[in-house]
Amino acid sequence: MAKGKSSNQSTSGAKSDSVWVRAFTANSEWPDKEEFLDVIYWGRQIIGIIIGIVWGLFPLRGFLGLFLFAVVNAGSLYVYFNSFQQVDEEEYGGAWELTKEGFMTSFAAFLVTWIIIYSGLHFG
Repeated sequence: MAKGKSSNQSTSGAKSDSVWVRAFTANSEWPDKEEFLDVIYWGRQIIGIIIGIVWGLFPLRGFLGLFLFAVVNAGSLYVYFNSFQQVDEEEYGGAWELTKEGFMTSFAAFLVTWIIIYSGLHFG
């Protein structure tokens, strides 16, 4: 019984590790579409926070900052799923569906991070 239990634990551990391994491995197979959409969603959140920090460190303001965020965020994810992972976009509803996956949440995280960093450094 203990043998079966450790086998299940290692299988579930390998499954959770395999998502991360596949996320950083080019041309990975994604049998579960939801896992790939989760990778896109969380990758976009990380990108949004990083861009917010960078835009806050440099005194970038206004429409230019918002526009550059949209271009960098959408562009980097498009390159990721189209060139790096080379997934069939039609399986996920087209390139537009993948491009907008988690965009508004990422935009909110970006704005909060950008405002906090910018205000803390440039209005002190």
